[in-house]
Amino acid sequence: MMLIQAHQLSSLSFLRTCPQTRTVMTAQWQAMTPGKFKPRHYKTLKELWKKPRPNQDDAAHLLDLEFESRRAFIDSSSLKEEDRTEKIVDAYPCFRDHKHIMDELGRILEAEDKNFTDQVKARWESFCQNALFFGVWNKSLKPPRGLDKCGQFLALLKALPSMFPSPAAPPKKLGSASEALFHILEPSEDPNVFLQRRPITSPVLLVESTNVLLAVGTVPLTTLPKEMIHEAPLILLGCYYTFHLTYPKCISTLLSIIQTEVLKDSIHERDLTHSYKKAIAEWEEFNKK
Repeated sequence: MMLIQAHQLSSLSFLRTCPQTRTVMTAQWQAMTPGKFKPRHYKTLKELWKKPRPNQDDAAHLLDLEFESRRAFIDSSSLKEEDRTEKIVDAYPCFRDHKHIMDELGRILEAEDKNFTDQVKARWESFCQNALFFGVWNKSLKPPRGLDKCGQFLALLKALPSMFPSPAAPPKKLGSASEALFHILEPSEDPNVFLQRRPITSPVLLVESTNVLLAVGTVPLTTLPKEMIHEAPLILLGCYYTFHLTYPKCISTLLSIIQTEVLKDSIHERDLTHSYKKAIAEWEEFNKK
């Protein structure tokens, strides 16, 4: 059953055109379960993932075939935000793999573009390079002297919410707005205990000495080598699309900027906030210099 062409999906508010917007589903969509329209593909995918070493190309092909029914299940309002990720990962354990998260992001935004991930990575690298100068210019970031590449990037990540500020303050127990993006774990900190105590359930990067743990809510998804720290925020943003999550208010402006500037996913005019308009105007003006 073809409800809508895949390349049209990103223009609908119930997907992720504006992450702050949710649309009430019809009763037909609310009743959906994974694989309802293509049970054969879903069953094959589940069986494939039970193997010790599932073939990733086969899994990606099945995810392509099962896309519409999967998105209907994930985007359904019957899944509550607080347990959405856990239920989706239970139904689709392949989304514990960061490559499948990025592939899903590509299916949602640019289904026909097989080079989507490479293009997004290139735009993200360019964005970060410009943001370093932008942050120093608007005094959100001190010149990152004496730091290695990882340290420079973490300094940039910490400053990004101040470069593109949101009107809402972070929860007091969270601390700074950058904690909605990442947290550097102390040697004595247990990741699971930290996630249980965290006051918000948005995707987060937990940075350890050699690894980066990507988690959503209290669900640890995958562990990345620290060498992937530069790519990790893209995977984090992919989680918002893959699991149909709402941006935290304290970093909504920043994530909306990355959405439009890096992912090239436009926001409907009615959903453009004052803080976004102000931030994007300053960003565009700086890049003209």
